[in-house]
Amino acid sequence: MRTIRLLSLVLISTFAAAQQFDVVLEGGRVMDPETGLDAVRNVGIRDGKIARISAEPLSGRRVIHAAGLVVAPGFIDLHQHGQELASQRVKAFDGVTTALEMEIGVPDVAQFLKSKEGQSLIHYGTTASHVAARALVFGAPLNPGVTGPHAGIPEILPKSGPATDDNATQEQIGRIKQRLQHELDAGALGIGMGIQYTPGATRLEVIDIFRFAAQHELPVYTHMRSFGRKEPGSAIEAVEEVIGAAAISGAPLHIVHINSTCLLDTIECLSLVGGARARGLDVTTEAYPYIAGMTSINSALFNPGWREKLGIEYSNLVLPSTGEHLTKERFEALHKSSEAQDVIIFANTQEMVDATIPNPLIMIASDGADGHPRNAGTYSRVLAQYVREKKTLSLMDALRKMTLMPAQMLERSTPAARHKGRLQEGADADIVVFDPATISDRSTFEKPMEASVGVHQLLVAGRLLIDDGKLVRDVYPGRAILGAGSSMGH
Repeated sequence: MRTIRLLSLVLISTFAAAQQFDVVLEGGRVMDPETGLDAVRNVGIRDGKIARISAEPLSGRRVIHAAGLVVAPGFIDLHQHGQELASQRVKAFDGVTTALEMEIGVPDVAQFLKSKEGQSLIHYGTTASHVAARALVFGAPLNPGVTGPHAGIPEILPKSGPATDDNATQEQIGRIKQRLQHELDAGALGIGMGIQYTPGATRLEVIDIFRFAAQHELPVYTHMRSFGRKEPGSAIEAVEEVIGAAAISGAPLHIVHINSTCLLDTIECLSLVGGARARGLDVTTEAYPYIAGMTSINSALFNPGWREKLGIEYSNLVLPSTGEHLTKERFEALHKSSEAQDVIIFANTQEMVDATIPNPLIMIASDGADGHPRNAGTYSRVLAQYVREKKTLSLMDALRKMTLMPAQMLERSTPAARHKGRLQEGADADIVVFDPATISDRSTFEKPMEASVGVHQLLVAGRLLIDDGKLVRDVYPGRAILGAGSSMGH
């Protein structure tokens, strides 16, 4: 009899251990944009996965009380340039669990992935860079990782010159494609094109690269050829070019920061995207909630005619490091300089940004890098301004733009993305727990690296990275997200 009782106790304790979770998020408002779940639930996490979502109590080694807080999938940023730890830290406080360099990509995918292995706070990945492949073929290779205070930040934009402005021969285009193949084999998640930064790329070169992406059934992420209203070379023409290339080739297309390129014509540009989608083309886009952009001052974006295109003056350019508004003389000296220097461009209006962010076609992406407040504040700014204050977005719709839509975009590149951007049993435990009443951006143009407030917990692959509003020290749960064609064996 005693043996049976002992056996029962062993079985009960074994069952209890089996039911024990690594972490339990208890009593939070659990929101999942894919299924529409929006209810008070308990979430059990085990081995980096969401193992259980239940109205019943769950036991865990660590139980976190989340009453009054939103429990949502971690935010996925498809457009993040700042990949160093300081930028990853502010991304975490902004609710981001995955931040990818998809717009233009990096010069050396293998080196980028290797440099981050075991040393990343959040998940990372990149496209194969057409811009870098072109610079390499033209004999002006980009630096894959500069030294100094931003060690490990790759040089992603070539300086204005023959490698950006000259047409490529068919033989050179062939070598560009060979380099892109090499980068896909290393784990890249598609092709990144910065057409405005390589104005010498002909329409046919662009179509050739789209055809190359289509052969691999991979998307092209692109910064379009031109901005502004001035014809020829308007933003409308630029949207037409890439939609045309997608239609001709069959490659999925993602237009980056449509607000930053189309500016006052953003709504018209979105109508072109909507029209393409309505006719069966796979075209998506993104925006960030700021009126100013930022880029390298010695890039080809500032080739002659930029002021007329943008309809702005030299004084609309501001150095992020000092707040200095530029003059003609100062601009020309910096543009000719061989030293890279970022500049903030004030060229949009608040009215246009306010009309863009709620648009159902828009997913949120930051275009983040040190020097611009969007690096630290994009996601909490959307939640504070458009959900809480202006009430032009529901909380569920805002979460969809930050989680499910980018995850579905990533599914075109990797099956791993099916487990991201969702709060469901079996999904990856990349989770943000935040206070919808207080989440706010704190970063400004004067203090661009000021961390957001309102994120209580952030779990990356089931591990707490932010706990009770504080960064957990010496924890690096971020992992590479690799393309399906990767030979890396992940």
